[in-house]
Amino acid sequence: MYEKDGEKYFIVDSHMHFWDASRDNWVEGREQYAKGWIDCFYGYHQLAPPTTHWEWDKYLKVSADDLMRDVFEEGHVDKAIFQSTYLKYWYKNGFNTTEQNAAMLDKHPDKFIVNGRWDPRDGDAGLKQLEEDAARWNLKGVKLYTAEWHENGSRGWKLTDKDSYRFLEKCRELGIKNIHAHKGPTIWPLNKDGFAVEDVDQAATDFPDLNFIVEHAGIPRIDDFAYIAVQEPNVYAGCSVVVGALMHARPKFFARIMGELLFWVGEDRMTFGSDYNIWTPRWQVEGLVDWQMPDDEAFSDYPKLTTATKKKILGLNAARLYDIEVPAECQLPAAGEIPAQREPEQPGEQLVTGAAGAGTTA
Repeated sequence: MYEKDGEKYFIVDSHMHFWDASRDNWVEGREQYAKGWIDCFYGYHQLAPPTTHWEWDKYLKVSADDLMRDVFEEGHVDKAIFQSTYLKYWYKNGFNTTEQNAAMLDKHPDKFIVNGRWDPRDGDAGLKQLEEDAARWNLKGVKLYTAEWHENGSRGWKLTDKDSYRFLEKCRELGIKNIHAHKGPTIWPLNKDGFAVEDVDQAATDFPDLNFIVEHAGIPRIDDFAYIAVQEPNVYAGCSVVVGALMHARPKFFARIMGELLFWVGEDRMTFGSDYNIWTPRWQVEGLVDWQMPDDEAFSDYPKLTTATKKKILGLNAARLYDIEVPAECQLPAAGEIPAQREPEQPGEQLVTGAAGAGTTA
């Protein structure tokens, strides 16, 4: 729990990893891809404050002790959600599998939630694996990489593919309600077009009982994402990378991204993620609590952040999606204690007040 100026914040890191990019995990003959992937991540790592930078060798694979210290002891995080990223085309045992993450869950069941994954190109075997994973780890969410390479030669897929719908239907059947889709910056050697956001629109319409958390908020396609999310009440903006890559290195761009998300998507549908161990959470949590929209004419039509806004983004929204118990001192007033919203008078107004989240599933 983080406390600042008498306010207590319940922090849910809804997007983090425990990866293995060590050299002995690189697939023989595809080492250039394994190295290129983690090199690209390491480039993003440099966008954080210099005092938080690590040496490249440490970056390949942190220890369990490192993770617990960085995330919980020093990072202010109360609950963390592992997001799996397999990449077995160039990492022998996978880059960041559900099994790897679950080993940490077994040791610290009060600290973690583990999400699974699926790939529609795995067919019936993939559906069977999803069922087994859901039963074993009581999955409430999955992480999807639509640009991931596959052994069949494919270099991507879409949420709207026929086979993808089979897996979304299976998620519905299994009670897996949170669909985290990487729709953000390209990581080499994956293709930028594989992360396009257009397929979120139809999938969200066709599966209104599932929550589509668009990780990294679609950047650099922020406008496309915002105009999809505003009309789909079950689409959320995952702010991992938004904060980590931009708050320190690109403050003006960060303000614009946050402004667009707050205006169109609304504070009730934004979630925080440190993307550990691309970055550590401490500076992101502290920075976001201290941050305010610039007092500049260029940003004057964007909403200002309140303490309640920051509490929602940093933890309360994700806690709602994952049924995480929040201590009483970190909660906001109950809905009945908040004055009723009047009808919006112009487009976009309801988004500023937060009413856009009223129809979301949880």
